[in-house]
Amino acid sequence: MRKQFVVVLAIVVLLIASATSVFAQGGAEKGDKVYTLKLSTQLNETTPMVDGFKELAKNVKEKSNGRLNIEIYPSAQLGSDEDVIEQALQGVNVAVLTDGGRMGNYVKDISIIGMAYFANNYDEVLKVTQSSKFAEWEKELSEKNGIRILSFNWYDGGRHFFTNKIVNTPADLKGLRIRTPGAPAWAESITALGGTPVAMPWGETYSAVQSKAVDGCEVQLTSALGSRIYEVLKYMIRTEHFQLINGLIVGEKWFKTLPADLQEILLAETKLAGEKNARYVESKIADIEKQLVGYGTTIIEPDVASFVKASDAAYAKLGFADLRKEIYKQIGK
Repeated sequence: MRKQFVVVLAIVVLLIASATSVFAQGGAEKGDKVYTLKLSTQLNETTPMVDGFKELAKNVKEKSNGRLNIEIYPSAQLGSDEDVIEQALQGVNVAVLTDGGRMGNYVKDISIIGMAYFANNYDEVLKVTQSSKFAEWEKELSEKNGIRILSFNWYDGGRHFFTNKIVNTPADLKGLRIRTPGAPAWAESITALGGTPVAMPWGETYSAVQSKAVDGCEVQLTSALGSRIYEVLKYMIRTEHFQLINGLIVGEKWFKTLPADLQEILLAETKLAGEKNARYVESKIADIEKQLVGYGTTIIEPDVASFVKASDAAYAKLGFADLRKEIYKQIGK
C-alpha cells in the first residue's frame, strides 16, 4: 500500500512540475520551449522605427503562438552597438539594429551601402540589398563571421548636417568637428565632405555639443527630433548625404538554437516589418521637418552638387570606385 502511494505521489509531482513549466513559459502550446530575443537600438522610444520593432514583436509572438518573444530595448539600454554585436557573436540572445558601416568591420565591401551619395532614396538602396552582390556579403557574414542578417530593409531617412554655422559647400565644413559613427565608411565620407569626423555614441552628442567637444553632427531627422538636438544646433544643412538603411542582426550561434519553424517566422516577419516601417518613416519625414522648424531650426539649402562631387574622394580612398560601378550595373542604375 505504501509503495503504491509513493508511486502515485511521484506521478502527481511530475504532473505539477510539467504544468508549472508550461505556465512559466507563457502557456506555450504543448509545453514547447519559449525563446526570448532582446532587440537593442540606440534610437529612443519615440522614434518611428521603434514603433516598427514593437509591431514586429507583436507579429512574431502571434505567428509563433507565444514561443518566440522579442523584447525591445531602446536608447542603448543594453550598451553600445559594438558591445551588443560582440554579445551576439558570443551566442547571447540579442539582436541589434546596425548599418553597412559597422558590418564593414567584418566584410569590408558591405560598408559601401553606407557611403556618401551611394543612393538617392530608399528604393535605390533596397535594390542593392536584393542584389547578388549583397547575397555574397550576407553569406560571408554568416559563414565566416557568425553574423546572421534577419533583414536589411529598415530605413530611417536621409542624414543631414546639423551645425551652428551656415554651410553651403564642403569648404564651409573645414575645421568643424562632426559627430558620426566610427566605421571607416562614415569617417572617410565625412572627411571627403569637408568635416572632421569624431566618433562617439549618439546618446553623448547633445552634451558633447554643449561642452564644445564637437561642433555639430550628421543625423537623420527622426533622431534629430527625438534627441532634441535642435536645442543646441540651430542649422540643418539639407545634404541628405547618407541614405540610412539598417539591418537587424543576431549571432549565428543563437539563431541555430531556434527550431526551424521559428527561424522561418523570424526571418519572414522581420523582412515584412522592415519594409512596412520604412514606408511609414518615409511618410513622416515632411512632418518631422515642419516640427523641427517649429522648434527653431533654420534649414539651409546648400550646393548639393559640390558635396556629391567631393564624396568621390572617399570611394577612391577606400578602394570602392570599381565596386560602385559593379553594383550600379547589377541594379540598373
